[in-house]
Amino acid sequence: MKVKMNVKKVFIYIKKIWNYLRKYGFLKTLKKFKEKLRIFKTYSRFNVDYKDWIKNNEPSESELKKQCKYKFKYNPKISIIIPMYNTNEIFFFELIKCLKAQTYVNFEVCFADGSKTKNQNLIDMFSDDSRFKYKFLNANKGISENSNEALKMATGDYIALVDHDDLIPKFSLYEIVKAINENITNNKNDVEFIYSDEDIIDSNYVRKNPHFKPDFSPYTLRSCNYICHFSIFKKSLIDKIGGFKSEFDGAQDYDLILRATEEAKKIIHIPKILYHWRAHENSTSLNTDSKLYAFEAGKRAIKSQLDRLGIKGEVILQDVPGTYKVEYEIINSPKVSILIPNKDSVDDLKRCVESLLKCTYKNIEIIIIENNSQNSETFEYYKKLEKNDKIKVVNYAKKGFNYSKINNFGRTVATGEYLLLLNNDIEVINSNFIEEMLGICSQKDVGIVGAKLLYYDDSVQHAGVIIGIGGIAGHIHKNIKDSDPGYFSRANIINNFSAVTAACLLVKAAIFDEVNGLDENFEVAFNDVDFCMKVRKKGYLVVYTPYAKLHHYESKSRGYENTPEKQARFSKEISLFKEKWEKELKIGDPYFNKNFRLDSSLFVLDINKKD
Repeated sequence: MKVKMNVKKVFIYIKKIWNYLRKYGFLKTLKKFKEKLRIFKTYSRFNVDYKDWIKNNEPSESELKKQCKYKFKYNPKISIIIPMYNTNEIFFFELIKCLKAQTYVNFEVCFADGSKTKNQNLIDMFSDDSRFKYKFLNANKGISENSNEALKMATGDYIALVDHDDLIPKFSLYEIVKAINENITNNKNDVEFIYSDEDIIDSNYVRKNPHFKPDFSPYTLRSCNYICHFSIFKKSLIDKIGGFKSEFDGAQDYDLILRATEEAKKIIHIPKILYHWRAHENSTSLNTDSKLYAFEAGKRAIKSQLDRLGIKGEVILQDVPGTYKVEYEIINSPKVSILIPNKDSVDDLKRCVESLLKCTYKNIEIIIIENNSQNSETFEYYKKLEKNDKIKVVNYAKKGFNYSKINNFGRTVATGEYLLLLNNDIEVINSNFIEEMLGICSQKDVGIVGAKLLYYDDSVQHAGVIIGIGGIAGHIHKNIKDSDPGYFSRANIINNFSAVTAACLLVKAAIFDEVNGLDENFEVAFNDVDFCMKVRKKGYLVVYTPYAKLHHYESKSRGYENTPEKQARFSKEISLFKEKWEKELKIGDPYFNKNFRLDSSLFVLDINKKD
């Protein structure tokens, strides 16, 4: 029987490849095959680790029994909404089984069946449990309206969304209620939206491809529906924003999540796998080509959010299915002051400046901050530069190198509404990089935007900074190929981070002033990370965009601390950062799931037990 199933699966895949080949041609088919192979290689090792993670982190049978007996202070009723349509009996039986096995019992399940005929076998599976409600609709109204019919039956305090062919582990509802109780402050429950991590379960019941997500990340969400499953909404929030909208069928949950996160007082992310997304031939999880219309609906859902929020911009589908790029409109072409510290290094500086002058954004001023150069050719080059009315050379007259002081000094002569901190060993790759960064940075909730920086060999030098990596902070996705999308595409989509490197960092000048610039106690190391942390503490977001792409000619093997003096300074700055941001280091980076190791920049799973 197993051999027959494998032959059948091979035939299905061959048929899919043939259909794709006929539709898109050889080159696109080859490209897709290579990408699938890369993903398989990436996750093959990850999935071995994942088995160990499951063993070490998910509750044992004895722990599940304790959960059944546990008494929460607040016991909300959870209404699980499940639209049905031509539901597979085996899948449905397994779903009913896992729902009945929940260790938290104050829930109800609301089924709305849009199938052509009522299937009594399905109804019999839950007829012995009064918590299960069923409505036969006599017609398929579409996924949104079917869901709304299920929603009408709900009487709970919270609404949970589950698909009719997926599964949730026995402890899912327990963990949801636990999180609600832990986040009630001063006897006030303002937890309005909750989501969890998820994985995929295949036809052989193997769990794989876990998605360990960041805490709420609005710009990541606008790039892809990273939240997806398991989503739980306070009923009063759903009543406020309305239910599902049929114009977004296929991405109706994406639209609902976008609207909910705009209004929710408190959004909680539970870094545990509380949902198993089943992979079968017709599911989006296995076959993205089966629901291409859903990605178009997702594009419309994002555009609808932009319109609601009064944000001018366009949404563009990306090559990776389910990912999007928002191109934010730049209003009134504000001036950007580009601050470049320099000590000699004429070749680097020349390459940097010449690439900037070829850029498409013209309302700029380039401020070269001269820092104790000694070579005459440097000053000869400065004279040539000053003939250009867009370039200033200013003299930082103090001895020694203090990156923070140099840039703070440069700020005093800058006249732009935005400041672009830039290293002198940077070369522009895409000439519209300023527009790409400026469109995002001009948004009201954004303080800082960082770029994608590549080494000379086009491997990644910077694609965001994670707090806690290496004990303090470090670049994520380091050394992967530029074409590699990274963990769930995070290297190649616009998304939130706690920090970005100041080798190319755009900030509103007013916000730079609001936080008193760079902390001059950080002479060389961590000044940019500290700066980002200060800006975030003021309530502004830090965003990374891969669409602003530049070469950073910093050596891959460059040694920072090659003298006793430098080592002492570095140790001092480490201690200062740890003291200043002790609380944040202890809590962990909100944009980096706690299930990843902090000794790697590549989203490597930490199989050790977390709590």
